[in-house]
Amino acid sequence: MNVTLPDAWSLRAALAGLLDGLPPKQAAQAVDRLIADYRGETPTDAPILRDRSDVVAYAAYRMPATFEAVRSALDALRETAPGWAPATHTDVGGGTGAASWAVAGAWEGQRTTVLDWAEPALALGRELADASGVPALLGVRWERARIGQALELAPADLVTVSYVLKELTGRARTELVDAAAAAGQAVVIVEPGTPDGYARIIEARDRLIAAGLRIAAPCPHSAACPIEPGTDWCHFSARVSRSSLHRQVKGGSLSHEDEKFSYVVATRFPTDPAPARVTRRPQIRKGQVLLELCTRDEGLARSTVTKRHGGLYRAARDTAWGDSWPPEDSDG
Repeated sequence: MNVTLPDAWSLRAALAGLLDGLPPKQAAQAVDRLIADYRGETPTDAPILRDRSDVVAYAAYRMPATFEAVRSALDALRETAPGWAPATHTDVGGGTGAASWAVAGAWEGQRTTVLDWAEPALALGRELADASGVPALLGVRWERARIGQALELAPADLVTVSYVLKELTGRARTELVDAAAAAGQAVVIVEPGTPDGYARIIEARDRLIAAGLRIAAPCPHSAACPIEPGTDWCHFSARVSRSSLHRQVKGGSLSHEDEKFSYVVATRFPTDPAPARVTRRPQIRKGQVLLELCTRDEGLARSTVTKRHGGLYRAARDTAWGDSWPPEDSDG
């Protein structure tokens, strides 16, 4: 029997159906305020999403990008553990459910619970899931919970925390990461691909390792990050298709945008991390490809792959930022 799995197009269709009632101008104004709140430097102990207009604007503004970023992180997990699938999933601070859509698109049959402190976000998330008609989303549980300090999480095969840590105070962040580490067999944390987003990911990474988990992605190892603090930051990019409504709300004209994000995947079960990870967009030049890599044994490294490398060169030309390296099926 063929099972329908959600993808970016089904998410866009569900969003379009629910966003018709909000005038684009009102949505754009709400987006402007949300951008100011999310880019602010002061964490909050209250939900940023206050009412339905906020949530509708947020869904149009952020859900497609969050979906693609989380999907990229999940792809890395699936690559390192191809025989594993979660039976239970907790989406912490999941809001309208973008991460849950990504999880439902990656595996079949898991039982998902979305936790968030904004009731309007949970309500719209439930509407979107119901409108999707996707079996994997129809059974999602949407529960209100205060995200941060003293959060208790039930054991789950997979715990996702996407674009949540910046909203929290330092103490609340550490308690949330510790709770996720204690509850999950696999933990996926995604933050904006900015220097401060990367810093939060490194802080979370250290706590996950201290809790006994091993890093599955993007790092090829569980040792200290080889990036010298303050000199650079590890982040990746996901291509996001933009609907006409999305372009109206965000004030853009292009049919796509690139979502920059940082992430970490850690597990309590064995995985096979990549020997190396491509950490910048490959530079393709005449007869050669230049790769910036984070490697398992040599830390940060640069590799020049030329035509004389045969199949490896052909693989390098098809390799994208964030991919593992070298591909398993390449020769040379």
